[in-house]
Amino acid sequence: MNYRVEIIRSKRRSLGLEIKEPGVLTVRAPLHLSEKRINKFLEEKELWIYENLERIAKAKNEKFGGRVLSKDEIKALANQAALELPPMVETWAKKMGVTYGRITIRNQKTRWGSCSSQGNLNFNCFLMLAPKEVQEYVVIHELAHRKEMNHSKAFWKIVQDFDPKFEEHKQWLKTEGIKFRAEGK
Repeated sequence: MNYRVEIIRSKRRSLGLEIKEPGVLTVRAPLHLSEKRINKFLEEKELWIYENLERIAKAKNEKFGGRVLSKDEIKALANQAALELPPMVETWAKKMGVTYGRITIRNQKTRWGSCSSQGNLNFNCFLMLAPKEVQEYVVIHELAHRKEMNHSKAFWKIVQDFDPKFEEHKQWLKTEGIKFRAEGK
C-alpha cells in the first residue's frame, strides 16, 4: 500500500504514529532524532501501519453506502446537535459538579469534541450519528477537562467514574466513527 509520510518534530521524548486520513501517515518525533532511527521505527511498525491504513481506507469507502453527505444533510445534523447536546451537557455538568461556557457545534475533521481553558465546549455535528451512550461519553470526556485539562490518569479516572464503559465508547469512535466523521468538507 502506498502512503505519504509526514514527519512533525517537537519537544517530545518518544515517537508516535497517527493516521488522520487515508494514505497519510504522520510521524511525531523528538527534535533531534535521526532520520535513520525514524525509518527503523517505521519498519518496526510496518504491520500496524498497513492494517490501520487498510482499515481507514475500507471505512472511508463504506461511509453512508459510499456516498458523501450533502451540505443540507450536514446542516441538519448540526441543527440536531444544537438541540440535543446542550441539555445533555447541562445534565452531565450537574452530575459532575462542573461549569462550562459556550457550546459550539462544528463539522470538524479530526475531533469529536474539545474544551478550551475558558470552559467553552465544541462538538462535532457528526456525533449525532453515534449511539446516545457514545455521545454521552464525548460530553463526559470534555466536561472532565473542566477538572483536569490533560489526559492524565486522574483525568481518565474522572471519565471512568461517570462512564464505566468509556473504553468501549472510545473504541466505537475509533472503529465505527471513522465511517462518517468529517464527510462533506
